[in-house]
Amino acid sequence: MISKIVIKLTFILAVSCVFQMQGQQKIYNGNPDTSFETARNLAFNQQRKQAQDTLQFILTKYPDYHEIRSFLATTYSWDGEYKKARKEFAYVLEKDTKNKSTWIAAIKNELWGDFPYLALEKTENALKIFPEDGELLYLKASAQEKTNNSLEALNTIQLALDKNPEDQKAKDYKISLNKILSKNAVGINSTVDLYSDVFDPMQYHTFKYGRQTKYGSIIAKVNFNRRFNENGLQYEVDLYPKILKGLYAYVNIGLSNSFLFPDVRFGAELYKSLPKSFEVSLGFRTLQYSTTTTIYTGSVGWYYGNSYWSFRPYITPGGAGTSSSGTMEYRKYRSDADNYLGIALGIGFSPENNQFNFNGNEASIINLKSQKINLGYYFSSSNKRNAWGTQFAVAHQEIIFDPGNYFWVYSLNLSWELKFK
Repeated sequence: MISKIVIKLTFILAVSCVFQMQGQQKIYNGNPDTSFETARNLAFNQQRKQAQDTLQFILTKYPDYHEIRSFLATTYSWDGEYKKARKEFAYVLEKDTKNKSTWIAAIKNELWGDFPYLALEKTENALKIFPEDGELLYLKASAQEKTNNSLEALNTIQLALDKNPEDQKAKDYKISLNKILSKNAVGINSTVDLYSDVFDPMQYHTFKYGRQTKYGSIIAKVNFNRRFNENGLQYEVDLYPKILKGLYAYVNIGLSNSFLFPDVRFGAELYKSLPKSFEVSLGFRTLQYSTTTTIYTGSVGWYYGNSYWSFRPYITPGGAGTSSSGTMEYRKYRSDADNYLGIALGIGFSPENNQFNFNGNEASIINLKSQKINLGYYFSSSNKRNAWGTQFAVAHQEIIFDPGNYFWVYSLNLSWELKFK
């Protein structure tokens, strides 16, 4: 019985080997140029697997048709199969080191695959064959930036511009690198609130200094307010420490000896990136006047192309019950994070954004009704060192000492920031 089973298995194995050998002996027989064109059309029409099968079949007869093999490698790279692509590119470059287009495609494959050190090695080898080539210098700078050597990347891109001063792509990249290397920033933010009745105009001014570090950014601020014919100062620090990839925090502390501000302000929040370009956060803010108020908050954000949507609620527990408010925001970005048009809609009163002196009136203040719309436009200079912003907001606010009646608040905000190394 056992011998019959062994004989059957041996027969099946032998038949499989015969068919495998026949399949391996199948050789392409046709016009390679025509088939290559067909494969290209398939690849550019989202039929990548069929295109790759065709390209591989052509190579069974024409293994040294380098353009075909390079294109096959490129399709692997598009599909995220970077190691398979690297093998095919290496085959071509071993036989034809002077094929610049293959060098460029092979370097891009390493950059796309997040292998910047391999990309840098390839660019240095390619530049020995094509000295001072603008495209290769650009790719070398990209690899240097990805290996956290932005200053070296800036020097490399300057070499490309020395050779071709009108290279717009290199000029734009130089601006971007200068922005990355500008780790320091100073700025001024000023707001004036005009009230339809009850209150005189109020002023809010902030001077800030920020610095980017490898651990995250730190921003020191001095806030000046003029309200109720009184002046007040607050000293504040914001920290954005990096914790893990896709996870960072916000920590804030503010101190003041003026009744226009909380004696102590403290806040913390965790931000986490999610798949599909989503980001969520969860945190709190604490404001200490004669009494202490804690506001719980969080956010849900979504990046879609050049657009950004976010929603942030505020939950404030109190002796008279829990107050809630929220803000929905939309931003349409242009060239970068400093250039965008924004609109925000808010409902409800948030003590974080409206820092009244509670003085025992917490219950009546946090339950005030309010609606607000805010329009903002932000833009930067051509060298990205100067950034400006303007906002105009209108709020319909319930009067604290006259519940059920409202006034209008018109706010104008102007901001300026200078980045430097």
